[in-house]
Amino acid sequence: MGGAWKIQAPGKINLHLRVGARRIDGYHELESIFLCLDFGDTLWFETGEPGYGESGCSIEFAEGSAPVWARALTPDRNIIARTAALFRERTGFDKSLRVRLEKRIPLGGGMGGGSSDAASTLIALDALAGTALSRDVLRDMAAALGSDVPFFLTGGAALVSGRGEIVESIETSGYASWRRGVPFWVVLVNPGFSSDTGEAYALLDEARRKGTAESGWTVEGEVLGKALEKHPAFWPYGNDFLPVFLIPGPGGDMTSSGKAYRDILEDLRILGADFSGLSGAGSTCFGIFSQKEAAEQAVQLLLRRHMFVELTIPLARSVKAVLQ
Repeated sequence: MGGAWKIQAPGKINLHLRVGARRIDGYHELESIFLCLDFGDTLWFETGEPGYGESGCSIEFAEGSAPVWARALTPDRNIIARTAALFRERTGFDKSLRVRLEKRIPLGGGMGGGSSDAASTLIALDALAGTALSRDVLRDMAAALGSDVPFFLTGGAALVSGRGEIVESIETSGYASWRRGVPFWVVLVNPGFSSDTGEAYALLDEARRKGTAESGWTVEGEVLGKALEKHPAFWPYGNDFLPVFLIPGPGGDMTSSGKAYRDILEDLRILGADFSGLSGAGSTCFGIFSQKEAAEQAVQLLLRRHMFVELTIPLARSVKAVLQ
């Protein structure tokens, strides 16, 4: 094979997520604070000679990939292959492509794993092909691939709106200004099941029709961004999906997923999290800790109950491809 590149595809959490009404294009209007994390997938790309055949992209899973997620992410469903096909269509890139993926971000976990893989693939292919595409061209391709993909071209922290394609970076100079160095630690807990985004939106819409869930914005976007400068205990953030998951059913009992979210978030608070929440439409929960020792202790205790518990920190930069 020819050139070889390695790239890290970081995960994200939604510190804040408000969902507006459904638009005429079928999407919902969003207002969210995205935070990139120093935890994610790793991808290796190799190119060969022109004449790549029918598929154009072979994908294999590297050692270290979570087995369940790797089995579920078959090549025909993989957004990496769709990204490579779109890149070929837009640029004329004609070399064979082999991708090796170490999959660590949970599937259906609200952490943007597929979107990050897609953005990282665009960045890597642009480097491999030597096309030096403008940021606007890359953003246009990213938006065609998925609502969250444009964010991962920039990374860091951002106020995200529209259907996800409007990304306004939050300056890190004022970000968490109450502390120098690492502003806080993030504990990720996945309950062991995935959340279907389409079903979550349907549940939210139905709850609003019944009057059991609120609708509309509660905090101005500019205020949301500035709030990151405060201690996490004073963040005005929330997630419109979480109350819907916690609504008891007709028999008065909460669903199994609702119970799992409730218990994890309660555990995080008891263990010292200054702020806790649900990322995206689920299923990964997170706790924000201002004290590293408390975060490390929480990880050890939570690992007794859950298979996926990770300690990480915010990632304040965008990803870059690295020549191997």
